[in-house]
Amino acid sequence: MAGTIEDYALLGDLQTAALVGRDGSVDWLCLPRFDSPSCFAGLLGTDRHGGWRLAPAAGGSCTGRSYHPASLVLESRWDTPTGSVRITDFMPQRDRFPRLVRIVEGLSGSVEMRGELRLRFNHGRIEPWVRRTDHHRIAVAGPDSAWLRVPPGVHTWGEDGATASEFTVHQGEQVPFVLTWQPSHRTGTPRLDPAELLRRTLADWQSWADGFRYRGPYREQVLRSLITLKALTYDPTGGIVAAPTASLPELLGGERNWDYRFCWLRDSSMTLAALLRGGFRDEAAAWREWLLRAIAGDPGDLQAVYGVAGERTLPETSADWLPGYRGSTPVRFGNAAVRQLQLDVYGEVLDTLQLAYLAGIPMERKVWGLLRSLMEFLELHWREPDEGLWEVRGVRRQFVHSKVMVWVAADRAVRLAEATGLPAPLDRWRALRDTVHAEVCEYGYHAGRGVFVQSYGAEELDAATLFIAKSGFLPPDDPRVVRTVDAVRAELDHGGFVRRYRTAPGTDGLPGSEGAFLACSFWLADALAATGRRTEARELFERVLALTNDLGLLAEEYDPDRRHQLGNAPQAFTHVALVNTAFALADADSSDMD
Repeated sequence: MAGTIEDYALLGDLQTAALVGRDGSVDWLCLPRFDSPSCFAGLLGTDRHGGWRLAPAAGGSCTGRSYHPASLVLESRWDTPTGSVRITDFMPQRDRFPRLVRIVEGLSGSVEMRGELRLRFNHGRIEPWVRRTDHHRIAVAGPDSAWLRVPPGVHTWGEDGATASEFTVHQGEQVPFVLTWQPSHRTGTPRLDPAELLRRTLADWQSWADGFRYRGPYREQVLRSLITLKALTYDPTGGIVAAPTASLPELLGGERNWDYRFCWLRDSSMTLAALLRGGFRDEAAAWREWLLRAIAGDPGDLQAVYGVAGERTLPETSADWLPGYRGSTPVRFGNAAVRQLQLDVYGEVLDTLQLAYLAGIPMERKVWGLLRSLMEFLELHWREPDEGLWEVRGVRRQFVHSKVMVWVAADRAVRLAEATGLPAPLDRWRALRDTVHAEVCEYGYHAGRGVFVQSYGAEELDAATLFIAKSGFLPPDDPRVVRTVDAVRAELDHGGFVRRYRTAPGTDGLPGSEGAFLACSFWLADALAATGRRTEARELFERVLALTNDLGLLAEEYDPDRRHQLGNAPQAFTHVALVNTAFALADADSSDMD
């Protein structure tokens, strides 16, 4: 059985990612891209569905582990009765093909080690043919091949569908393993020095982290979150995935299991905003180019989600051969949200374009042309109901958050036109901004309750209404905003954290419930700080920080009853919110000092 979500560390090479547990087992890896079929799918099933365990033969969880500073290089240590051993796991940035490197190092005494590599291509479904050549074990199935380079003196053999190995590591010894993926029609793979790969990987991460900019008490947590967000970037195109995993459940045993290995415009926009705030501009420029390619054509055909290279077709299917994470089915790959109308993404995209401009990235005419096309679409369609931020699978509604983000789109378009002097129908955009604002205040506000609600005419609350102040739609000291913040805090509380909304039957077209949504808890902390309650904001922020695993990673949700993280992990949306709240608290502290 897979470990808890907190058990897993993230490895990555800016094109795909792996999850490795405390027991030394890599239980998830998709090759060659984030959204490729996995070759290790034990996370969503059992050991039989693929994984690579490398650990002391006696088994058990590691004694301790940590990332090498400012990197995704993982160091796990086991202290045993006969000695201590460290395994260094990492994925070097590519020269051509992806590699997973695992270096076993004896620290004291001697430790008997055992490895079991069980490759299962196509999400745990296909067992490859394995052959031996020189110091490689080569697994081939259809278009995929994986080459395991084994150091001299380490004996391997086939056992129960796996490549097994046993060896003893002594103090001062290093035993490296390198797993390389390449298309099966290629022959041979270069022999690279694992020590040099490690040196280069550490240098690459350190060079990137040197641009980090943050002054505040949460420096370590913010940097770890930004490294995680960088790791979710698909470097060849600039696309950013929402998470590296698929079908980790929002409630154990439930059906809310989705594939997040794609690029949501919303999540990508928010990720770029966080990276910009942290001092990283190159990612924003690359993402803007990805955006231009992905949504080229009719702005009315804008999708909420794309593949990492801008693919538009992401068919959602169920993998009935996988039993799911701890029995949570169905296991889904692909995502039907590609067909939804989500008006809020226009606001998020334009907000990020403005942030990029303010960060010094020039507004090119081709980008301006895109912005104008998006605004033309909004002018015609903003009154339509949509599926909204939360991608409901029921009837479309007039979601308040969607309308607020339409206002954001118009507001940022006006501001950019005024700042750049580029040609624009400013009178129309200003009129749209004013009209949307008036409508939201009339129909999105429940006069009887004195709060903004989830959708026009509804009584239910939605944590997304916390963006009303965050976006600048209304000032944070507006009484309507303050009452909405207090109502969300009281009515959407779940064990000291915040739900997105209450999952009553018919709310979102899906059965069952879910955990507390971690990003919403950070949003509430932002709102508390903005409304003058900084002590309470910091307490909530640190309460959520306490949920990170030992490596600083967070999933999408949290179950306060079982005290475990839920949903796909690590989740960009959550780490973006963490970064933004840390900056908001730091800004509040610095304003007090002025």
